[in-house]
Amino acid sequence: MAAVHIIGGGLAGSEAAWQAANLGVPVVLHEMRPTVPTAVHQTDRLAELVCSNSFRGDKLDNAVGLLKEEMRRLDSLVMRVADRVRVPAGAALAVDRHEFAKGVTAAITEHPGITVDRGEISTIPAPAPGDVWIIATGPLTSASLSQDIARFVGRDHLAFFDAISPIVLAETIDMSKVFRQSRWDRSLGPNAGGDGDYLNCPLTKDAYEAFHAAIVAAEKAEAHDFDNTKFFEGCLPIEVMAHRGVNTLRFGPMKGSGLTDPRTGRWPYAVVQLRQDTLAGDHFSLVGFQTQLKWGEQARVLKMIPGLEQAEFVRFGMIHRNTYINGPTVLRDTWQTRARADLFFAGQVSGVEGYVESASSGLIAGRNAARLALGLEPLAPPRTTAIGALAHYVSHADPAHYQPTNITFGIMPPLDKPPKSRQERAAATSARALDDLAAWSGAPQPVQS
Repeated sequence: MAAVHIIGGGLAGSEAAWQAANLGVPVVLHEMRPTVPTAVHQTDRLAELVCSNSFRGDKLDNAVGLLKEEMRRLDSLVMRVADRVRVPAGAALAVDRHEFAKGVTAAITEHPGITVDRGEISTIPAPAPGDVWIIATGPLTSASLSQDIARFVGRDHLAFFDAISPIVLAETIDMSKVFRQSRWDRSLGPNAGGDGDYLNCPLTKDAYEAFHAAIVAAEKAEAHDFDNTKFFEGCLPIEVMAHRGVNTLRFGPMKGSGLTDPRTGRWPYAVVQLRQDTLAGDHFSLVGFQTQLKWGEQARVLKMIPGLEQAEFVRFGMIHRNTYINGPTVLRDTWQTRARADLFFAGQVSGVEGYVESASSGLIAGRNAARLALGLEPLAPPRTTAIGALAHYVSHADPAHYQPTNITFGIMPPLDKPPKSRQERAAATSARALDDLAAWSGAPQPVQS
């Protein structure tokens, strides 16, 4: 019987395997770890989260919240596990990274239709009757396969640097100097209506300016090709933002708006937010604090933050190089390659950015690979859906200026009669998307508050 082979057991690859297997097609998921390690992975589990533990907003008033809801209605494994192991994160969805990877790994390895093959695929397999392939190797594709992908697409990869936030041990935080609150008091999940989901470390003007000066003066870790490779604008290291101006951080990840310090009754001049990283609440990550500072410098500078003077860091921030293909020159909106109908790309290597976006591309690629194996035509979701708009962007954007993107309402077709208020436009766009998704897929429509 025809089979679907997937290279890469990250979010996209795991989701693709789940979707294809649930359509009755045998799946082989090839994952090189632990035989071949990467610079940032720490375990051999599938769908290991190496950056943040946040899947970002989880309400229908933003595009990524809509994308999550679409995925839930399409029986996404990633969303099923994420919802089960979510941790308090205000109006966002964040997960216990260890329980999340364990949950996805268990679901995949226990599925009777999926075989996990631990070993490296170093070249793109040649076409073979009955076999369909999905490359979902993520931004950390091995050097040998990366070279073969470049040969296949006929050009060098595009690339950007990505950075990872530090994680601190909860018991070493000085709770007398921080306060608990979600921004604008927006909380979902078990803490809704409570004290809030984030620990907030407030800084005065003098403390902030001293902290900014320390970041600017701190020594950075070296990165190969640093001068020739850009950072993703949605995930800039704090030192890159600090060099852009003294107030850039204060109006970025350190903004105090919507947070009231109970000791002053006012918004802080600046603030560092800590988000729970595990279900047990023993680890907290620094929100938006991606960094490439040397570890010794991180230990020194980050302990200038009120409440973290005696902090013990479970993980320091680090930097890694993300490579991706120029999607519009390579891909169709079904996630198939233009040159080979039996070859798909999905995940960050395809040119999307973000956990949810990566998993959603794997969802559609997995379904379409299974359809192809069954002798059916692959299908592209409607552009009016978030999951369809993302596929259209990756396959139709301007290749001369192509950059990875998160899902936004801006890449979706405008409404015929848009309401005047932003909130009403978002609600109407989401309602249209879910109606069109149901018509396209026959997906059920649970009530979403």
